Amino acid sequence: MPNTDSRNRSRRHTPRPDAARSYVRQPSNLKRAASAVTTNNVIEFRGVTKKYGTGAYGLDQATFAVDREDFVFMIGSTGSGKSTVMRLLIKEIEPNEGTIIVAGRDLSTISRRQIPYYRRNIGVVFQDFKLLPNRTVYDNVAYALQVTGHSRKEIRAKVPDILRLTGLSTKLHNYPDQLSGGEQQRVSIARAFVNHPPLLLADEPTGNLDPETSIDIMRLLYRINRTGTTVLVATHDHAMVDKMRRRVLELARGRVIRDEATGLYARDESTREFAQRMRGPDEAPQIF
Repeated sequence: MPNTDSRNRSRRHTPRPDAARSYVRQPSNLKRAASAVTTNNVIEFRGVTKKYGTGAYGLDQATFAVDREDFVFMIGSTGSGKSTVMRLLIKEIEPNEGTIIVAGRDLSTISRRQIPYYRRNIGVVFQDFKLLPNRTVYDNVAYALQVTGHSRKEIRAKVPDILRLTGLSTKLHNYPDQLSGGEQQRVSIARAFVNHPPLLLADEPTGNLDPETSIDIMRLLYRINRTGTTVLVATHDHAMVDKMRRRVLELARGRVIRDEATGLYARDESTREFAQRMRGPDEAPQIF
């Protein structure tokens, strides 16, 4: 007759059939996913096309990757596809073709019901701040922790730390309309970073700010990047891109036309291109 204890032990140690699929039901934990992937890519776009109802292309077979802990400027004229990339990454819209992978997870496998959990681990900074006008600086930042289920004790520990990092420790009781534009953007960044997400997206974060304030905001984003967070910044700020000399992805008509490790806003001209520009359109071409 079989030993009952032995049979029970065997049953207890038998893995559940759904154990290997448990992560599929929990897309919110991008930090765990980022550490599990075998490549350094936090973002991958593979032949991604987005066509809007008007017939215009937001993206057209766009392919690029962003490494873990990278700091990337995404540039291009209005309508080039920058906002489309951002909207696809937060699953506000869906692509018509191609594959988008974030921290090793194919976004097409995330259901509508799971999207809020997915977004909890991506920090997003907007040009127009999107602060809650009837809440203080402290409460605006704390709100990001409340919706992700943090306890009051955790909130009391984390919020002061992030306000110190962003230079807002003396403003915690102020309301948004009592702050300058730069201070409001700092609150937006603090709210986006308080959960220490593996990925932070900034859509024109200096678009409404003066040049001096823009420098402070970019320094703050770079400081956040140095803590290990991957940062993708969509911008028209020529001076800032040229000053920081980080990686540059340039989009035009929905396509990636340039990818430079330490690029300027405008691509460096070759000798041939410079000579052609100096000659003007009416002069005959020469061979160099």
